[in-house]
Amino acid sequence: MKPQLRAQLLEEIKKVDAISAAPAILQPLLELMRLPSERISIEKVVELVSYDGAIAAQCLRLANSPFFGRRQTETVRSAVMALGLERVRSTLFGLCLNRVVPKDKWVIEPDAFWRHSLGCALVTQRMAKKIEYPQPEKAYLAGLLHDLGFLMNSVLYTEKFRECLRHAAAEHAPLHVIEEQILGFTHCESGQLLLEHWDLPTELAAAAGCHHDVRLLPTAGALACLVHLGDLLCRVRYLGYGYDEIMGVELGGDAAWQILVTTYPALGNMDLFRFTIDIDGAMEQIVATVDSVFGNKTITAAT
Repeated sequence: MKPQLRAQLLEEIKKVDAISAAPAILQPLLELMRLPSERISIEKVVELVSYDGAIAAQCLRLANSPFFGRRQTETVRSAVMALGLERVRSTLFGLCLNRVVPKDKWVIEPDAFWRHSLGCALVTQRMAKKIEYPQPEKAYLAGLLHDLGFLMNSVLYTEKFRECLRHAAAEHAPLHVIEEQILGFTHCESGQLLLEHWDLPTELAAAAGCHHDVRLLPTAGALACLVHLGDLLCRVRYLGYGYDEIMGVELGGDAAWQILVTTYPALGNMDLFRFTIDIDGAMEQIVATVDSVFGNKTITAAT
């Protein structure tokens, strides 16, 4: 992105802080997101979840989903204990951000956006555990937040972003490619700027900024590579944005996988076929989890 355009976009993002329709818990939640895991207070998390009935209900549905063994969780506190503090913190943040975009400015249907985000979070975490990445919950959070640029593009450039989605759907093309042509930047770049502006961890911002650009992945690190792969796997398994893309995924030949192999040499000896089968099997459970939270519905792209 050209420096002048980047500076202009950052100024627009800063304005969103003043006009945002997000609930009052966003600011205390941002403070919570910056804390290391060992300093997270369960009482504070329960308080924030309980603040909003709709958010509390979705946390309960997630805790009772197939992915977590249907524990018959009935209270906010038990949901927090079932999911774990980091998972609840991440999920609460995602659900809270759902309110940042006014209803008339959503370009992609909100359910489609969060289905993809939650799906990517679960797939990225699953892959992180399989390769023994040391912070699987951070991988979950990175997957959940990787497309926050969609929210900024929806709020700041609503009509042009709608045009991007229409062209992408008509051409069965990746949305970020069309964004570059029409907006001059992508949701990756606006998302990275937003996360940097909120002073969230550098790795999370880099994963958002680089997850579509394999040229940037070598310097972005393993987390960005995991998000890149998780995003691809969701988009080819009906957890995308409501239109069909002409694409395929071959893990072993993907640039992100090759980078991970250099970071985790043991992957070079991994049975990639069995690994793929395991991820495919997990995808069924992940889709069921997403359906349990958001409902099993057919999402179509905006026209």
